[in-house]
Amino acid sequence: MNDQESSARLPLAREEASSIFGSGDRNLRKICASLDVKASYRDDFLNITGERLAVERAMAVFTRLEHELSVSGTLSPHSVDAALSFPEQHDRSLELSVPGRAGRIIPKTSGQEGYLQAIRSSEIVFCIGPAGTGKTFLAVASAVAALTDGQVERIIISRPAVEAGESLGFLPGDLQQKIDPYLKPVYDALDDTLSPARVRRAIDNRVIEVAPLAYMRGRTLNNAFVILDEAQNTTITQLKMFLTRLGYSSRAVITGDITQIDLKPWNSSGLVAIRDILHDIDGILFTYLDQNDVVRHPLVQRIISAFEQASSRDAAGPAGGGGSP
Repeated sequence: MNDQESSARLPLAREEASSIFGSGDRNLRKICASLDVKASYRDDFLNITGERLAVERAMAVFTRLEHELSVSGTLSPHSVDAALSFPEQHDRSLELSVPGRAGRIIPKTSGQEGYLQAIRSSEIVFCIGPAGTGKTFLAVASAVAALTDGQVERIIISRPAVEAGESLGFLPGDLQQKIDPYLKPVYDALDDTLSPARVRRAIDNRVIEVAPLAYMRGRTLNNAFVILDEAQNTTITQLKMFLTRLGYSSRAVITGDITQIDLKPWNSSGLVAIRDILHDIDGILFTYLDQNDVVRHPLVQRIISAFEQASSRDAAGPAGGGGSP
């Protein structure tokens, strides 16, 4: 029965327990309060009591945190929230090893797990979701892991140079210097997964190329892991151009957030139209992330949810009116 009292014990070294429980046992108290269980630590064992299902969920949360600590050496400020949202044991074959400071990367939500599985199993993957869900970071990490393992010979990452309500034309420098602000998130992900020094060498040796989407025209990209980021700001013509660059022994990941389209009009986004065109083609997968997959500050989840609710109200129009004219 679900309400049957139960208990469980988890072996946990004192150093691990200190990291997992947090300063002043803050994490331990949060987990116990969230799941309505009681916990005590004695003789290198964590003892948990409560209703059976709650105890099982708490054990899964602590086991997941223990594993994250073992592979990463540390827990992020939001590891507990992620574990509480996705306590189940993930497919460890989906973990990524990268030479940068990120070390070993594990999916933190069920949506991220599905995303990594899609990248592993399909040649072209579209990932659509809000900010903070790891779309770009996991794509770059997958590319670096593939390069490190010898699965591809180079990484090519592109973004459309569409201004998000701001003008960069006043900035000094040549074209590359002007577009670098658009590419900064990509460089950040590369630095985390490969290290800044290796990134510079790889770019100098043309093993890694980061460039605006316009630079892709007329090329054939063989033996490459190709990423198109911020694809919501591409037209359908640009997206077709990008997809048809794919050569032999290559794969592509296209990411975007259709709630942050900077094109005018917004419905000219190729990422919105492409789903109806390519949804049933073998070798192409669409994955979707939502606010439950956000791995930034927990407040980001609530912000995204609030905007989605506001959009739903706007789409519904005046009460009883059936929408806007």
